[in-house]
Amino acid sequence: MIKYDENGLVPAIIQDTQGRVLMMAYMNEEAFNKTLQTGETWFYSRKRKQVWKKGAESGNVQKVRRITADCDRDTVLITVDQHGHGACDDDGESYTCFHNLIMSDGPDQSDLLPQREALSWLYASIEDRRRSPKVGSYTNYLMDNGLDKILKAFGEEAVEVIIAGKNQSDEELVYEVSDLLYHLLVLLVFRRINLEAVWEELLGRSSLSGH
Repeated sequence: MIKYDENGLVPAIIQDTQGRVLMMAYMNEEAFNKTLQTGETWFYSRKRKQVWKKGAESGNVQKVRRITADCDRDTVLITVDQHGHGACDDDGESYTCFHNLIMSDGPDQSDLLPQREALSWLYASIEDRRRSPKVGSYTNYLMDNGLDKILKAFGEEAVEVIIAGKNQSDEELVYEVSDLLYHLLVLLVFRRINLEAVWEELLGRSSLSGH
C-alpha cells in the first residue's frame, strides 16, 4: 500500500527507461489509481486542486512501464516511455524538467544516452547487414567494394558537410551530417572497430581536458 501524507498526497519521481529523471510531481489516490488503470501518468495539482493527465494538452504523454515504492512506501518511482518533445511543458524544448543547472563538476553521461543509443542502433543495423547481406543494399554495396570505396564515399560526404556548413540551411546541414555519420559507422563496422571504443576515447578526453 502507498502511504499518503497528511494532505493525501505522495511524491512521484518520473524517469525514462534509460534512468534519466524527467520530473517530480504529486499524486493523490485518484491520480495514482488512474495511472494504474490507464497506463499513463496522472497527477494532482496543488495549485488548481484537481487531477490532471500528463500530456493531455501538450501531447507529452508518459506511458507507464514500471512503478516502485521506496522503503517507507511514501514516495513512488515511475519509469515511463516519454512521448512528445519531453517532460518539460514550460519552455517547450527541454526533455527533462531538471534543466536549470546549479552546480556541476563535469558532464552528465546520462545526457548522452539518447544520442548514444541512436548511433548504437544504427551501428548494430549496419553490422547485421554485413553479416546478412541483402540484394540491393547500399551498405552491402559499400562493403563488397572494400575499404577504398568506403573511404571515397566518406570523403565525398565530408565535402558535402563542408558545403552545407557554408550555406544557411540548417535542414541541409542536418541531412548531410546524418549521411556522414552513417558512412563513418560503415567504416567502423568494416574495420571491426566497436563503437564502444569510440565512446571510451571521447569520455577519456573529456575527463582529461576538462571540456
